[in-house]
Amino acid sequence: MLRTHTCGELRTEQIDSEVTLCGWIDSSRDHGGAVFIDLRDRYGKTQVVFGPESGLVDEGSTLRNEDVILVVGKVSPRPDGTVNAKLPTGELEVRVTQLQILNKSETPPFTPSQQELPGEDLRLQYRYLDLRRKPMQDVLQLRSRIIKMMRDYFEQHDFIDIETPILGRSTPEGARDYLVPSRVHEGEFYALPQSPQLYKQILMVAGYDRYIQVARCFRDEDLRADRQPEFTQLDVEMSFVDADDVMGLIDGLMQKMALDIKGLELQLPLPRMTYDEAMSRFGSDAPDLRFGMELID
Repeated sequence: MLRTHTCGELRTEQIDSEVTLCGWIDSSRDHGGAVFIDLRDRYGKTQVVFGPESGLVDEGSTLRNEDVILVVGKVSPRPDGTVNAKLPTGELEVRVTQLQILNKSETPPFTPSQQELPGEDLRLQYRYLDLRRKPMQDVLQLRSRIIKMMRDYFEQHDFIDIETPILGRSTPEGARDYLVPSRVHEGEFYALPQSPQLYKQILMVAGYDRYIQVARCFRDEDLRADRQPEFTQLDVEMSFVDADDVMGLIDGLMQKMALDIKGLELQLPLPRMTYDEAMSRFGSDAPDLRFGMELID
């Protein structure tokens, strides 16, 4: 490992210890005799200081936003009046003794920390910059937590996580298939799955009575708010159960997710509504209960 700690890890307990940090330059301030840099990785930020004692002030002053560097230095408390209470690492700084520039950055079209962001097209063109923004990192980390939580939950209920094929035969469902030409069988095509439906039914016949998969699905549809050409779904199948068993299992998943992710305690069973009731009251099989809007005869 090149680094001993991440940029969000250091606390006052590490004061006077020597550490090695790697990360991206989030901002820099040249105060003449010293250069102050906020070093960033996905774990947080740490202030690193190129002081006159380091002999690296001139080199530090050439560093720019999004340069990737490695620094070795001593963890020190920040001087009085300079503590940043907004950062977990805000009580300390790293006094740099060694610097290694891992990668120089060209002038970026935008920086992850700027308040006024450019349009979505530019952010997508420079996706790697956009993904360095904290809101983007928070979303991906939350997604990772949710997927791990779901897998843990289903493992506790004796489910098997099985990956099903991506390349298969065309089995038209509600949308058009994405077709992939075969190099070996000229003139023939594979189809990307719209769902793992057939495969999981085969698994049920084979005796795998509890199956899950975080499955990638592909549907050749026009891009709309509720339609995506590719998406990820939690796919679940069970044998020897009825509808109440399925709803009870998902009730438990929702309860665990609300508690683990949001700290909310849900009372089970969750409210249920039959299809007939939904259609008679709201005229829809997926009513938005936040607004009421019941049908009046």
